Amino acid sequence: MTTITDRAMQASPKEADQWITQPFKRGTGVFLGRITSTGERLFYFRYTDSKGKRPFLPIGNYHPKGKAGGLTLALAYKRAAELSTLYQTGVHDLREHFIEIEAQKAFAVETTKQELAAAKVAEELAIRQRITVKALFNQWAEVELQPHTTKEGKRVGRKDGGQYTKEQFERRVFGPIGDKEAKLVTKADIFKILDDTKKAGKLRTGNVLLADLKQMFQFALAREIINRNPLDTITKRQVGGANVVRKRNLEEPEIRALATGLKKAGMTRRGEIAVKLILATCCRISELMGATWEHIDLEASTWHLPETKNQRPHTIHLSPYAKQLFQQLLELRNSDSRQSGKLLPWVFPNKSRNGAVCIKSFGKQLSDRQRPAEQQMTNRTHSTTALLLPGGHWTAHDLRRSGSTVMAKHGVSTDVIDECLNHMIASQMGRVYIQDRRLDQQAAAFNLLGEKLAEWIPV
Repeated sequence: MTTITDRAMQASPKEADQWITQPFKRGTGVFLGRITSTGERLFYFRYTDSKGKRPFLPIGNYHPKGKAGGLTLALAYKRAAELSTLYQTGVHDLREHFIEIEAQKAFAVETTKQELAAAKVAEELAIRQRITVKALFNQWAEVELQPHTTKEGKRVGRKDGGQYTKEQFERRVFGPIGDKEAKLVTKADIFKILDDTKKAGKLRTGNVLLADLKQMFQFALAREIINRNPLDTITKRQVGGANVVRKRNLEEPEIRALATGLKKAGMTRRGEIAVKLILATCCRISELMGATWEHIDLEASTWHLPETKNQRPHTIHLSPYAKQLFQQLLELRNSDSRQSGKLLPWVFPNKSRNGAVCIKSFGKQLSDRQRPAEQQMTNRTHSTTALLLPGGHWTAHDLRRSGSTVMAKHGVSTDVIDECLNHMIASQMGRVYIQDRRLDQQAAAFNLLGEKLAEWIPV
């Protein structure tokens, strides 16, 4: 029987490959050594597979001392002998056998990897689902309430960054359930909060709170923080009822009476001017309180609003009446500047002179002056009845409605009034194809309104 030796494996290469064979027991395979024409020295195991073919199964490279990744003759023979033994057990398709083993190993590795990934996801989900209501609110506010502009130019989020919503949650939600895990919040928990709001007579606040809670929990549901939204079946009818559309507007006699009331109301000069300006410009209270001097051009008789509620810019024509009011505000600004040495950018600066006045603060000034004397609030104005009018309680937004109603009663068309109010055209087709803002007609409408107000509630 031929035996492969180190001397044989170290023979010089020839033009043709040299093969050295060392058979095992008959029918159980052959150990082979090979010296190629380029000097490579290799080991193989040759066998007969189930189809009668005689494939060569590589064992490795030869190195007399087993260095550089090579095998010694003894180790190569040992591996060949193991293959022969395996062959004798009935595994005749050795190549396929080892391919299958490698596939099983790869499958096992991939399975383990997937199991680890699934365990990590489950762990992350468990961590997410341990989030408290207060932490959930912070996450929701950061993602959904912060104002930003999409690549299409659409403004999303909330103008105040969710400040009003945060105040409502701090007042009504965080106390009862702020530290409770969001996934454990029940419908009963929510109803307790909303019922307390309803008992306090805050019906509209209850509806707003319901809408915000629904949005927050829907945000959590989409991110698998909770498994169900506990507010799914709670409706406005159960909380504050359907929102009532206000129709209050001040008729001419009431506007004339308001002129007298303002003199007795004890409001700041800026507060008095604000009331008249909302009437004269039909602007929203938030737009007026947030106005800055950089957007007011008295020479051009314009007030530009780069950002508005309906996400399109709007330029208000200033009638001579409105210009006089802004001129008075400008004089107040200059007077403040002479005293403080600082020229403030806001038309209506707050008391701290570090920002615009809060719209809620202005709203409270109006409400406090429309109370029966017995309902006077501590540390608030004594002029509780100064702004009471025959038609009942009125708000800053009712002034906007009143100004537009004056326009309508004196012949201004509805479509021009809509442009003065910066209302969007109802139909999408109209918004796309009608781009004319009727600027000349808007100016005429504002001038007409100013003439009437100059007569009824003088500057």
